[in-house]
Amino acid sequence: MDAIRKFFTQKLNLVTTLDEEDGANKKAFENLTFEGLCDHWKSKGFKNIITMVGAGISTSAGIPDFRSPGSGLYDNLQKYNLPHPSAIFEMDYFEENPQPFFALAKELYPGSFNPTPSHYFVRLLHEKGLLLRHYTQNIDTLERIAGIPDDKLVEAHGTFFTNHCLGCRKLYSMEWMKEQIFSDSVPTCEECNSVVKPDIVFFGENLPEKFYTLPAKDFNKCDLLIIMGTSLEVQPFASLIDRAGPKCVRLLINRTKVGNDFGGIGAWFMMGPGLMFDNPKNTRDIAYIGDCDDGCLALAEALGWKDELSELIKSEHQRLNKENADCKEKRAKEKSKTDDDEKESDETEEKPVDPKNKEKDAV
Repeated sequence: MDAIRKFFTQKLNLVTTLDEEDGANKKAFENLTFEGLCDHWKSKGFKNIITMVGAGISTSAGIPDFRSPGSGLYDNLQKYNLPHPSAIFEMDYFEENPQPFFALAKELYPGSFNPTPSHYFVRLLHEKGLLLRHYTQNIDTLERIAGIPDDKLVEAHGTFFTNHCLGCRKLYSMEWMKEQIFSDSVPTCEECNSVVKPDIVFFGENLPEKFYTLPAKDFNKCDLLIIMGTSLEVQPFASLIDRAGPKCVRLLINRTKVGNDFGGIGAWFMMGPGLMFDNPKNTRDIAYIGDCDDGCLALAEALGWKDELSELIKSEHQRLNKENADCKEKRAKEKSKTDDDEKESDETEEKPVDPKNKEKDAV
C-alpha cells in the first residue's frame, strides 16, 4: 500500500498529510553539497547505507565499462564479428555461437584484477556495521574478492561465481569454469554435453531472486543511498533509485550527472522523477562529479577514515598479489611436470629396439 500511495502521489503531484508528517518536503539538511553531506554524516550519522554500483567502480582495476566512447566494452568488440555489440550478451546469439562470449570472458575473467578503493570503501562500511546491502550490476566478482559477504550482496546481473549447464542444469564451480575458459575451450557439460554458462544475466533473462525479494525491505530502512559508477540506463536496476523513502539522502558519485532526466514516459516506468540535484525542489540529492575512487577517498578523508582505508587497501592487495603469485608458480610447476611426463612418454615410444634383445625375446 505504501508503494501504491507513493506512486500516485508522484504521478498526480499530490502531497498527503502522511507526507507532511514524514517531512517529505523538508531538506534532509541545509547544505545539499558534498561537503554538507560529510558534515551531516559526522554530526548525525547514517545507520543503514545501501550502495548501488555499476562498471565505473571497476575501471581503475583495468576492467572497461560498457558505454564510455572509445574505451568502453561496446566500442571494442569489432574483432568478434558480432551482428551488433550487445549480441555477445544475448541468449539467441550465445546458443548459436558461444565462442565470442568465452573469448571475451577470458580477457575479463575474475581473478585477473584486484578490487579498487571503491570496493574497499564498501567493505569498510560493512566492517563498521553501516552497510545494509550492496546492489551491483557488475559480473566481475570484485565485491567478493574485496571481502563483502554474500548476505550483503545483490548481484543484479548475475556472477561468474556459479555456473550451470544449459541442458541438465548441473552446477559447476568457478574454478572449473576458469580452467575451461583459459584452455580456450567452450565449456561443455560432463553429463549431457550441453554448453555450460556462467550465471550472469543475458538480455531477456530473469534477474536473480534476491533482486526481486530484498529491495522492498531494504529501501524502507535505507537512510543513505550511495550510487556509483553507473549510467542508470539499464532497467530494472536503474529504477532502484526511486525505491528509497522521501527522507533517504541520495549521493551520486560518477564522472557525469545521470539519473536526473527521468521525465515523461521514463518517469512513469521508473515510478519516480529520478535524482533531483539540479531541481529547485531538491530536498536530499547530492552529486560528486569525478572518478569513483576519488569520491570514496574524499568521503573517507572527510570522515576520518583515510588511514584505515589506505591500510585495508595495502594489506589486501599484498595478500592478493601473494596468492596470485603462488597460484602462478603452482601452475608453472604443474605445467612443467606435465611437459616432462609427455616428453618422457614420447621418448619411450620412439626408443629403438636393440636387435639382440629382439632375438632373445623371440627365443
